[in-house]
Amino acid sequence: MSLFPGSIAFDEYGRPFIIIRNQDTERRLTGSDAIKAHILAAKSISQTLKTSLGPKGLDKLMVSPDGDVTVTNDGATILKMMDVDHEIAKLMVQLSQSQDDEIGDGTTGVVVLAGSLLEQAEQLLDKGIHPIRIADGFELAAQFCIKHLESISDSFPVDPANLEPLIQTAMTTLGSKIVNKCHRQMAEIAVHAVMSVADFEKKDVNFEMIKIEGKVGGQLEDSMLVKGVVVDKDFSHPQMPKVLHDVKLAILTCPFEPPKPKTKHKLDVTSVEDYRALRKYEQDKFSEMVQLVKDAGATLAICQWGFDDEANHLLLQRELPAVRWVGGPEIELIAIATGGRIVPRFEELTPEKLGFAGLVREISFGTTKDKMLIIEKCKNSKAVTIFIRGGNKMIIEEAKRSIHDALCVVRNLVKDDRIVYGGGSCELSCSIAASQEADKISSLEQYAFRAFADALESIPLALAENSGLSPIHTLTEVKSRQIELKNPMLGIDCMQNGSNDMKELQIIETLHSKKQQLLLATQLVKMILKIDDIRSCGGGHEE
Repeated sequence: MSLFPGSIAFDEYGRPFIIIRNQDTERRLTGSDAIKAHILAAKSISQTLKTSLGPKGLDKLMVSPDGDVTVTNDGATILKMMDVDHEIAKLMVQLSQSQDDEIGDGTTGVVVLAGSLLEQAEQLLDKGIHPIRIADGFELAAQFCIKHLESISDSFPVDPANLEPLIQTAMTTLGSKIVNKCHRQMAEIAVHAVMSVADFEKKDVNFEMIKIEGKVGGQLEDSMLVKGVVVDKDFSHPQMPKVLHDVKLAILTCPFEPPKPKTKHKLDVTSVEDYRALRKYEQDKFSEMVQLVKDAGATLAICQWGFDDEANHLLLQRELPAVRWVGGPEIELIAIATGGRIVPRFEELTPEKLGFAGLVREISFGTTKDKMLIIEKCKNSKAVTIFIRGGNKMIIEEAKRSIHDALCVVRNLVKDDRIVYGGGSCELSCSIAASQEADKISSLEQYAFRAFADALESIPLALAENSGLSPIHTLTEVKSRQIELKNPMLGIDCMQNGSNDMKELQIIETLHSKKQQLLLATQLVKMILKIDDIRSCGGGHEE
């Protein structure tokens, strides 16, 4: 009886009745009320993001509980930072996150599409169509649209000798970001970074080899791609040389300090002689450590831990430049780039375990004391660093997110080299094809098919609206021209270039990204339509 959710009582005639616990705090929605509440929550999230879609999309300013300010128009970042309570709204957040994890781009579009599909589903529910039939119709329409996308896609061979097409694709991604004032430069940095680390045999790109480092100051145009590693540290002693050529690096995870007893014994120093002996022992140990590094042939020591002034002075005397307090991820990246081995003990250091770099230099910034080390011309050029400058921390963080999106798009092209054209052209083409296909379906799913076609028009509509154009006029005009000319490359001219042909304007998106958007949005909408009962404890959650 302990698992029973209430208690049994008896009325004055001895008839039993059950009193369920916590009924006053529980809330329950069933049937179409539940579905309508879910659709409302999802639509409100979708409406929030709709204004951030496209090259003329607006940014959102998010303030965290700690008072940190973030300005972004990246869908996944906006939703991640929104404090969302409603369970269906949380699903929308996860939807954009999964698009970000899988593709890296299209996070705003996928949420706008899901919201539009639910809006259309609400109208079908009002007509009395069962949610399961709507969900099945949407699934059929999504599969049909994916086949149609494949039929209108172009192949886009990735050739390391001709990077221009890849740069155009990266520029499309960066068009809606804060970095669009140095649009081409950022696209080139992203493409060259991916090409440096791409494995064309396996058709894969290891993102761990690309490190993105930022430093406040300067302007976005000062950003650069370093074929090596940038470390936010400087040489341990100010008198050490600032530029080193043909460097052999000892990468150490052991500290430059005398060994401490591992047991809890304490050492009593009772006389001056004992103290002098201890001091001499420490000096001998320091000297021995430095000599071991020198004997291995190292000309630069990279140390994960710190060392005191005495060791630092000794390193300067012995002409062994050193860098201290280098973090774990940087140590690993330096080891990969220079071909060295990470050494945990001085005794294990041998010439074979040293890394090699053609140039190590220290750079300083403006009038500040900030310094950084750049390790270049390494043995393994497959480790690169994108170094971003910007006026403030917010711009740098947004530039990092933008570069990440561009890197993901170029990686997707390395994996699957098929593309479709942007500007809402492929959504319009799918919408027209789905409307025509709906006429051939005799079952009830034809309504869902038409609704899916209408929902696809939400992307070009939002693009036109955000660009300051008349949404309905622009959409109908482009749609009629697509049907008349049978040209699936006509889209919304957001930048007022005077042409609607997206191929001519080089507005390119990956086929993989578009397919994923359709699949993920449809899966989520199907799941939401299948929920017809909701019970929540504690009440008070917003609808």
